[in-house]
Amino acid sequence: MRLLVLICSLLMPLVAWFSQRGAFGPTNGAVSDRYPTLVVAAGYAFAIWGLIFLLDIAYGIRQSSASRRADATLARIAPFAAAGFALTAAWMPLFSMGLFWLCLLVIAAALACLLHCTLVLARAQPSPAWANVPLSLHAGWLALAAFLNLAQVIVAYQLLPTQQMLGWSLALFALAAALLLVLNARMRGNVVFVAAAAWALVAVYVKQSQWQLPGASVAAWVALAIVLLLMVQLLWLRTRSRRVADDPSVASR
Repeated sequence: MRLLVLICSLLMPLVAWFSQRGAFGPTNGAVSDRYPTLVVAAGYAFAIWGLIFLLDIAYGIRQSSASRRADATLARIAPFAAAGFALTAAWMPLFSMGLFWLCLLVIAAALACLLHCTLVLARAQPSPAWANVPLSLHAGWLALAAFLNLAQVIVAYQLLPTQQMLGWSLALFALAAALLLVLNARMRGNVVFVAAAAWALVAVYVKQSQWQLPGASVAAWVALAIVLLLMVQLLWLRTRSRRVADDPSVASR
């Protein structure tokens, strides 16, 4: 299973390379541009995939080393990490082929797998940064990407009004905010997870503040407000964790 994690980590950038060269159809960016929404992020934000792929490969290599084979936590999350990586790779050609409903299921499954890994690592003592950082970054980005994907499914199939998107877009923002806040609380203040989500939300602000769609300016400020909420929560959680470390009785208050 450890070898499979490594193979799947290498598969992601390989599939991305072919996808960007149109091997499966239009590039992901070209497909996304066909279905503008109030939840989409500026194009520069997707450069984070380069860092995610690099860190995931580093994780795949290190977790498969002989010195880590006896680590029970890594063994426990290995099937989920492998599945999360494989599903991430599968999403790219599916999106190029316009299989949006299947894409939504795949990205939700990938998010669930990687969230499981990060939650297990959050409870591990100690939680190694070399394992926590790659998986948290990947999960944090997917937590927002899943809602971007959902918005594009709504527009592509015209499930809700596409001329006035603000109402249902605000509902998506509210769901995304709730998910991020709950997950961050369960991870006891995961800096990397929040950083990935904030990166995506700031890029949503940048895109929507320059967008011509009705309601774009409101969507931009809502995205920025969620970033602020996450930062305040993160600061509170990290401060509380330090207080608990210094005085364990704080945890019971």
